[in-house]
Amino acid sequence: MNQGRRMSTSIARRLPWLAAVSAPVAIAFGVSMAGGWIAAWPGLLAAGATTLAICTLLWRPLGRLDRESRRSNEAAARALDRAQGELAAAARFNDALVARLPVPILLLDKTLRIRRANPAAATLLGVELAGRDLIAVLRHPDLIEAALDCIRGGAGRSVEVRLPVPLERRLGARVEPMEAPGADDIRAVVALEDLTALDRAERSRADFVANVSHELRTPLSSVIGFIETLRGPAREDRPAREKFLAIMDGQARRMARLVADLLSLSRIELDEHRAPTGRVSLAGILRAVAESLHMKAAERGIAIAFDAPPPGAAPACDLDALPPVLGEADELTQVFQNLIDNALKYSRERATVRIATWLAPGGSVAVAVMDQGEGIPREHLPRLTERFYRVNTARSRDLGGTGLGLAIVKHIVNRHRGELRIESEPGTGSTFTVIIPAISNM
Repeated sequence: MNQGRRMSTSIARRLPWLAAVSAPVAIAFGVSMAGGWIAAWPGLLAAGATTLAICTLLWRPLGRLDRESRRSNEAAARALDRAQGELAAAARFNDALVARLPVPILLLDKTLRIRRANPAAATLLGVELAGRDLIAVLRHPDLIEAALDCIRGGAGRSVEVRLPVPLERRLGARVEPMEAPGADDIRAVVALEDLTALDRAERSRADFVANVSHELRTPLSSVIGFIETLRGPAREDRPAREKFLAIMDGQARRMARLVADLLSLSRIELDEHRAPTGRVSLAGILRAVAESLHMKAAERGIAIAFDAPPPGAAPACDLDALPPVLGEADELTQVFQNLIDNALKYSRERATVRIATWLAPGGSVAVAVMDQGEGIPREHLPRLTERFYRVNTARSRDLGGTGLGLAIVKHIVNRHRGELRIESEPGTGSTFTVIIPAISNM
């Protein structure tokens, strides 16, 4: 049936060609018969025979021509379909590429309307962007001027954009013209970069340098002053010399602790992105740290006891039953040395520093260090792990603190892919809980 249909179609396509070729012959015989040069019946027979001969001679060539034409049309159709498919695939690829770019992208038409925006731009600006005017989204004259210049054929350029609300932010914007406008008549592209974090890092670095300078300036000034005194008025005053040397020794040791903590913090931050690979038993570390601080605790009549977990925690787990964790033994020793030492410093005399262990949800190991001190007001808790942050600066320095202990703890715990929780109630005491994934859960 399909073959018959194709044959009928082929014949139908050949007939106009045959008619066009035969028409001049028929006209010539018609004119000859009309002029009396050829008799009617002989003329009709001759015209018919000539037309039949022409059709017979041209039938096969026209068939081949028809087939070639059909093949050419089919090839052209296939090429067109293929080209359209490739264009559609390229469009989908471009859409996916723009959508997955981590850089916020805005595509603008000639009226500065945002025709497209990727998810990174929506996350940065926090609004529905497609269809909105750039002026309504980013009210910044330099950016608007740069976009208009690109639309008018100017060169691309970079501008800085500051957003005062809802939080102050600084953005870097690169505006480039679209050389070949495509879908939606896009004429310019805007790439954004949030520079706020860089500004904060720079401020943090400046604050850190200022804090270190301040922390070192006081003991250095004291040491220099005592040296000048010992060289001058107290040169022959033995009691004063002994007193000043003891103070100088304390100040020098304080500077040594500060430098040691700074070096430790720097090393930990450098390795923070690399998870540790060692197999560590927390039971051994906790016992060793408690033993090393026993004499210091005894001086103030403070006991160090392994106790039950705080209310609301999971059931207690015997110290020797704790599963091992992936970690660095020296770093974890530093964590619990700092936490237990702080608990001894800030607990009341004749109190008890309690250490509790349990298995947290998900198979992690939790260790809580609980003191019986004055507690910490709630507003200070979020900032306790900042460098040099102290709730009571004078008391912390009197107790020999550098202001870096909890910052070191936080970074070590982060490196171990763990969590540090701080809870405190004024007048009751504080609890510092370290949660570290166990090997069996990794």
